[in-house]
Amino acid sequence: MARIAMWSGPRTVSTALMRSWENRPDTVVIDEPLYSFYLSSLPGLDHPGRDEVIASQSPSWEVVLHGLATDPLPDGVTVSYAKHMTHHVLPAVDLAAFAPFRHAFLIRDPRSLLASYAKVRATPTLDDLGLRQQAWLFEEFGGPVIDSTDLLAAPEAGLRALCAALGVPFSQAMLSWPAGPRDSDGVWAPYWYDSVWRSTGFTAPAPSRTRPALDPALEPLLAQCLPYYERLSENKIKIDIPNGLG
Repeated sequence: MARIAMWSGPRTVSTALMRSWENRPDTVVIDEPLYSFYLSSLPGLDHPGRDEVIASQSPSWEVVLHGLATDPLPDGVTVSYAKHMTHHVLPAVDLAAFAPFRHAFLIRDPRSLLASYAKVRATPTLDDLGLRQQAWLFEEFGGPVIDSTDLLAAPEAGLRALCAALGVPFSQAMLSWPAGPRDSDGVWAPYWYDSVWRSTGFTAPAPSRTRPALDPALEPLLAQCLPYYERLSENKIKIDIPNGLG
């Protein structure tokens, strides 16, 4: 039995990766189980669907993590996969509660991450993006690091490497899935998951020769993000990427 905590920054790719795992017949997924705790702890924070999110989950990190670690899995299920946003882990959370899980980390170039995130929340902070939290969670627990660009460019190779690192057999079912919403999607899905709902698999990125456009006001935040990203990137899974896509 494997209970996996996937620590994510990029929400779109992390949700596609959640779809990939959910398409396995032996896996159940849990979507951002600490989101209610996060919003409940920060009363002044404006997030889309805030009240609905808070009402949809337990606001207690102790209750959530105890359940993830100990609740019995459905018949025939041997893998529990939780998609976590790293910024949801606030200082009040005792990291020892994450000890029962196998940890993995999904990273994304911070310029692309910032450009995407700012489309939903125009003035993000370093804590919003989760890279700093990813870095210290990695230092605490270790685990495989996979770059979202590499995963999109070579899904099968990336998933095989990730599964091997987590001690879970690869399944061909992870490579595609039916379009549309899932019962497992959080209530925040209408605000964030439009492109994932339209997807049926991982879409290779188009070869790009230009950097994503970024509001100049976000350049200082980008500079803050880079050291954390570079630290994680040094440890990422090595994947053979088709020419022109890496």
